[in-house]
Amino acid sequence: MATEFGQVYGRPESPVAAMEGGLGMRESDGGGGGRRRRGLPTALRAPVEGRHWREFAYLLTSMPIGIALFTVGVSLVSVSAGLLVTFVGVPLLAATLLLFRGVGALERMRARVLLHVDVERPEPLRSRGGATSWMGAALKSGTSWRHLLYGLLLFPWSLFAGIVSLVFWSAGWSMLTYPLWQWVFPTYVGQDGIQVYGDATHDIYLDNAFEIGAVAAVGLVVTLVTPWVVRAMTTVDALIVSGLLGPSRLASRVVELEADRGTVVDSAAADLRRIERDLHDGAQARLVSLAMDLGLAKEKMAEDPKAAARMVGEAHGEVKTALQELRDLARGIHPAVLTDRGLDAALSAVAARCTVPVRVEVDLPRRPAAATEGIAYFTVSELLQNVSKHSGASRATVDVWRSGDRLLLQVVDDGRGGADVTAGSGLAGLMERLDAVDGVMVVDSPAEGPTRVTAELPWRE
Repeated sequence: MATEFGQVYGRPESPVAAMEGGLGMRESDGGGGGRRRRGLPTALRAPVEGRHWREFAYLLTSMPIGIALFTVGVSLVSVSAGLLVTFVGVPLLAATLLLFRGVGALERMRARVLLHVDVERPEPLRSRGGATSWMGAALKSGTSWRHLLYGLLLFPWSLFAGIVSLVFWSAGWSMLTYPLWQWVFPTYVGQDGIQVYGDATHDIYLDNAFEIGAVAAVGLVVTLVTPWVVRAMTTVDALIVSGLLGPSRLASRVVELEADRGTVVDSAAADLRRIERDLHDGAQARLVSLAMDLGLAKEKMAEDPKAAARMVGEAHGEVKTALQELRDLARGIHPAVLTDRGLDAALSAVAARCTVPVRVEVDLPRRPAAATEGIAYFTVSELLQNVSKHSGASRATVDVWRSGDRLLLQVVDDGRGGADVTAGSGLAGLMERLDAVDGVMVVDSPAEGPTRVTAELPWRE
């Protein structure tokens, strides 16, 4: 940035930096407003936290569920494959896939309750009705086969993860509490403690104070490590659930494109209504008045030439005003300077009309596609309008540059701040329009300012 407050922020070198590091975005602190939880450190708190016990319960319950799903899945698929030579195998296989889709719904619920992993529901089966249509839809659905694959893969993974977690948990807590139950051995077993070695001539027991303390210390270490082992296992579980039981990438992309298409259509309709309103209330009304004035002047030409000349002079001024309104309207649709000279000149013209001094810096190796230029132009134009109307700023900067395959733009002002995207402002609509073209916008506007808005668009040529 060319100004001091712009230099403080600096320019993110990549889209990732712009969206995370460059924008000052932080991981959620649970709504604490930056406050840190006091008390025991996380490493000491983890073994007794509710999250650890939920994750551990998930791993333990996964083992019987995995065994049951594997048994049912292998049995039904084997029987279906053997009966494919007859008509019975086809509906049985389709029923198996539908059964596992139902199991997938229960597994997504279990992951949501115990792991707090919210996996979206996959796309439904597309059937025209009737048993044959349902069978065909189930057999052709990739989602159904992914649910069956989940049922078959859950067994070996859950067995491994459950046993490893159970060994860590039981070994850690039993060793940590060994000083509390060590008395059981001399009282009921007839030996001094746990036997770690023994042969015909020599026995080793954990029975003196040092050995008991060492066992407890090792148990403490294992107990503190166990939550992270369990968390690593459940992270894999979360990936399996989201990857196999959630919507496919293609389906998610289709839903996203459908939503984006609706946004684009709504935006285009709103722009058309705005243009129609501006024409009707502005230039059209002025031209109608001009036509009436010229008609009156024509009637007065023979009777009162001076009055007619005066009316023609007034009509001439109205023509100039109407032409200026038409130019402004055309500039709002697509400015000629943008087509002829590119973003640098077009944004400089927008900055010149802003009510506060604006410094513009465009650093692009070449011009992007016309559509990308247009979106960037109108984004900056709307942001500068917000600066003029709402910020109370004394200066602002506009910075545009390319990073990889993204076009980034940043508007910074030293105003009062407090811009809220969720308050139904124009920023929310602007964010939706950018999202419709695979763009992203992030607003950083603390209460005392300054406000910084960074947007990125896909670079196309």
